[in-house]
Amino acid sequence: MTGPRTPWPGVPATEESAPPQRAPADDTALRERLTEAVHACDAPDVVFAVSRRGRRTLYAGGTAPPPAVPREDLRYEIGSASKTFAALLLTRLIRRGVLTGSEPAAGCLDPGRTPGPHPVTLAHLITHTSGLPALPAGFLRRGLPAWHTNPYARYPAERLTDTFLRHEPKHRPGTRWHYSNYGVSVLGHALAATTGTAWEDLITGQVLRALGLSGTALRAEGPESDAVGHRKDGRTPVPPFDAGGFQAAGAVRSTPNDLLTFLEAHLDPDRSPAAGALRAVRVPVLRRGLGHRHVHTVGWFRHPTDGGPMYFHSGATLGQQAFLGFRPDTDTALAAVCTRRFRARDAFIATAYALLADG
Repeated sequence: MTGPRTPWPGVPATEESAPPQRAPADDTALRERLTEAVHACDAPDVVFAVSRRGRRTLYAGGTAPPPAVPREDLRYEIGSASKTFAALLLTRLIRRGVLTGSEPAAGCLDPGRTPGPHPVTLAHLITHTSGLPALPAGFLRRGLPAWHTNPYARYPAERLTDTFLRHEPKHRPGTRWHYSNYGVSVLGHALAATTGTAWEDLITGQVLRALGLSGTALRAEGPESDAVGHRKDGRTPVPPFDAGGFQAAGAVRSTPNDLLTFLEAHLDPDRSPAAGALRAVRVPVLRRGLGHRHVHTVGWFRHPTDGGPMYFHSGATLGQQAFLGFRPDTDTALAAVCTRRFRARDAFIATAYALLADG
């Protein structure tokens, strides 16, 4: 594995050539594809939303009766896709000179602590190279009584940060890639401590307001605003997701149109007050796997296509799933959400990925 370059915002985003633009897709053909995608996903509520060269097309459906609020206007839990918001926030703070990314996280949380020879840095946390496991010690034991409702709510912020400060990483930071909800959650608390600003206020001020995401939040408000998730059977409802101490890793809930606005900002950074950070989060910072074929930016998975790279991230809570992605070569963004927790081999993620990959 090649580790992240720090600070990554200093790396110019010039590795993407500008391939010839494809002819605009026929709107009817695109709507037919979105209709097929919605019908392929056996969930109570499904929305597939596409922006292509600034023109939006949304299609909604599902196995349940239509809710009182149109499906495309509800806010959906996007789970781990929230990490792309955390990555953009950290990158903005680095570009503004508030941080460098190389700060030891333990020192941010406990300013009197002397860092060891191989500290876990903020860059390690956001790039999943911290050496931390997916979840902190004791999480399963504490969450088990609420495993089918809200296990994360039983692991509060204080316990999470205390566990981080008391335990060494499983592996030396910067030597291995291992996806970690735990690590990104620690990052959120470290940024809050360093800036003296609560995570919710920090992400709201630096990302949501900056990009005009008025339909995005970190807390549920009720059925008039928020979609209701369901278990794997597609029928049993589950309560709104409570991230507990894991807010930075998975607390964002958003409307399909807001998610398109977020992705469109990545496609056209120059129109945003966060332009530098939006360009920076597209730059590869590490490669892993056989032949280094898996490429990651600060917050996105990056896969090749015939025309250029596509960027994506998926996420899930106990009752909902989401897929976000964009392709600069076709000026296309895709946001897909649904109100069912699918099994790994079910159609939702595969359908969304194929839609984006096919351009």
